[in-house]
Amino acid sequence: MERGPIPDHILKNIMKRQTLIAFLFALAAVFAPRTAAQNAGIKTNLLGWAVTNPNLGLEFGTGHRATINLSGAVNPWNFSDNKHFHSWIAMPEFRYWFCEKFTGWFLGVHALGGQYNAKNVNFPLKPFIIASTIIPVAEGDPASSVKGWPDLAGVVNHDRHAEGWFAGGGITAGYQWMLSKHWNLETSLGIGYAYSKLTLYGRCARTIDERKLHYVGPTHANVSFMYVF
Repeated sequence: MERGPIPDHILKNIMKRQTLIAFLFALAAVFAPRTAAQNAGIKTNLLGWAVTNPNLGLEFGTGHRATINLSGAVNPWNFSDNKHFHSWIAMPEFRYWFCEKFTGWFLGVHALGGQYNAKNVNFPLKPFIIASTIIPVAEGDPASSVKGWPDLAGVVNHDRHAEGWFAGGGITAGYQWMLSKHWNLETSLGIGYAYSKLTLYGRCARTIDERKLHYVGPTHANVSFMYVF
């Protein structure tokens, strides 16, 4: 079965999200120099690139031990066997540094939100789904009788796909090393809660069922290179 082009409405949604994320970064860049501290940096997460999620982050100081970190990622790619996990995510975070900003240990509080469109993929975070409510829409379809949280590879195949959105928040712990005057290396891990509403579609965009998911577990992992101004 040959893959067709990405539907126009999916492409438009991806473009809208990319434009929004770019606008937020540009807005932050404009206002960052007006904060109490003049330091700011641009970063990218190597772990995100490793799982085909292009990403960008901007962090700027708001005090001697405080920074605001804005990050975002998108995944517009199609893969073999008609697989895709189109998505976008935005994550603002406030960070408190134990010694001085942009060096050493920090703790953060973050929010997160985004959307996804999946087909023929597995969800690696399945063990962290603590509750799943399925609301059948079309009786008689095999997907409507699936209990709990199935792997999408077994449900979202060929003529089916899943779309959804998520929102949540959590806490972060991390560390930054100063590699040189302008380059830093950051590692961090976040855990928290996210709520997601997912709709499973069949042929001709027919709604098969809806699922409400409650997630508790890792919200992000970072190994990032950062250029500090």
